[in-house]
Amino acid sequence: MPAHLIGCHMPTGGGLDKAIRRAKQIGCSAVQVFTSSPQQWRAKPVDPEAAAAFRQAVEETGMSSTVSHDSYLVNLAAPSDELREKSKAALVAEIGRCSAYGIPCVVSHIGAHMGQGEDAGLQRAAEAVIEVLAESPDDVTLVAETTAGQGTVLNSRFESLAKLIDWCRGHDRLGVCLDTCHVFAAGYDVSSPGGIGRTLDEFDRVVGIERLMVIHANDSKHPLGSRKDRHEHLGQGEIGTTCFFELVHDPRTERTPIIVETPDAETEHANNVAKLWTWAHVAV
Repeated sequence: MPAHLIGCHMPTGGGLDKAIRRAKQIGCSAVQVFTSSPQQWRAKPVDPEAAAAFRQAVEETGMSSTVSHDSYLVNLAAPSDELREKSKAALVAEIGRCSAYGIPCVVSHIGAHMGQGEDAGLQRAAEAVIEVLAESPDDVTLVAETTAGQGTVLNSRFESLAKLIDWCRGHDRLGVCLDTCHVFAAGYDVSSPGGIGRTLDEFDRVVGIERLMVIHANDSKHPLGSRKDRHEHLGQGEIGTTCFFELVHDPRTERTPIIVETPDAETEHANNVAKLWTWAHVAV
């Protein structure tokens, strides 16, 4: 069976409940949102009425899957204790907001080692993740995102994610989000025929497919191995259409939320979501 959970990251102007309703209008069965500004540390407490409105919108639209993305400022691997503590507090607060809204997953970039070395950064991140999960509601899963490998950012390779999970003692509230643009930029060739299937095979071998909680479906403005994180509309970048056609037909993605994060959200998300549904409905 083809993928069932296809959607995009929706702008939240006017409220999170309106984002859900707009997502339904453009054909989404899955939605990713920010519960607060991704560029600020501080966030308002969740208004109970807003949380109720969000839950009602999810129920009325039949939205099958909701996902949050945490602040871009979070760095659980930071060598600075001050920044690391602020990051932990921000992520605990984000998980708390997700719990209030009924959002079961929050995607995080986890962080960058900032010169201390990958293993040292992963160890600090793992210790922070354990503390964050211990201090946050247990109905929300933290989902570590694959990265493009720019600078000192962690988790561009599956082996790094496997280490993080292992050093978190295999915590059952820790999953992974695979971003097609990021893995391509990091050197995994998902553009060639069969490429996304081989990449998922490698992920399963190294990490375990049961850890795959979310997929970000983005084309890439830059070539394979560029280590540059620049998203492009589906089929219009260096990855091309084959990857996304095969992605929505891989049985391992049938019940995994596939989220578009391409540019020009207000005008183009509907087109990119429609492409995924069209490819999903083509017989193979």
